[in-house]
Amino acid sequence: MSFPRIVALDMDGTLVDPDGNIPDEFWPLLGRAQDAGMIIAPTSGRQLATLQTMFDGRGLETFIAENGAVVWHRGEIVSTKPMSLDTVTSILDAVRETDAAIHPVVCMPEYAYVAEAMPQWVQEETDKYYVSQRAVGSLIDAARTDSNPTTKVSLFVESNAEDDGVPLIEKAAPGVNAAVSSEHWLDIMSDDANKGAALTSLAESLDVDIADTAAIGDYLNDTSMLEAAGTAVAMGNAHSDLKAIADEITGTNAEHGALNAIRRWLEAND
Repeated sequence: MSFPRIVALDMDGTLVDPDGNIPDEFWPLLGRAQDAGMIIAPTSGRQLATLQTMFDGRGLETFIAENGAVVWHRGEIVSTKPMSLDTVTSILDAVRETDAAIHPVVCMPEYAYVAEAMPQWVQEETDKYYVSQRAVGSLIDAARTDSNPTTKVSLFVESNAEDDGVPLIEKAAPGVNAAVSSEHWLDIMSDDANKGAALTSLAESLDVDIADTAAIGDYLNDTSMLEAAGTAVAMGNAHSDLKAIADEITGTNAEHGALNAIRRWLEAND
């Protein structure tokens, strides 16, 4: 591909460097992309409010948040994928009954509920991804009484999300989309919510052929968007399963590999 019109750009492990920062080189490159008519859509398991804070004042018009469960474009939420209350309750009950140390975050489109009794070090990890929070005594009661839909339940698993989180959810809520987004985080959404579906929906709403899109990612929760995009790019530090389905592999996030891929597309269009 010489020039994708939409680029779904994962955050952690992709755009964000190993120190947790957006590289300084990204901002002038973003300006070049916008001038060329390329839509850069930060795409993340992070909540919408967190993404908006990270890019505040930078002129970005599009975000895919909550691993695809929330899509925001030009000032408004244009798509959500709500979970059923029964599913949310089943997940929270299973977490409460397990012996594993697992801490849930219940996500609404514009804020998230966290437990008041969350350990401080887990709270600090949660703060990285959820800027807009409401601490409550009962997550189940909060989900039941809130008039907004639950779009995601995220679990911070102290041991390992893939080993101890996934089996729990497969038993408690079969059929949901459970995406491992890092060693400790497991994101649970409606079965029709994922980054790939969000990218497809965004492309359709903007009348862009899906063949004219690209996706750049590094972890298992990026699988669907790499499969959906016209061009799939895996980071040099990506999970081996993601590299296996990629059209190309760029450098690591320490090497600013995502920026290099975007830069190549822009240069080919000059």
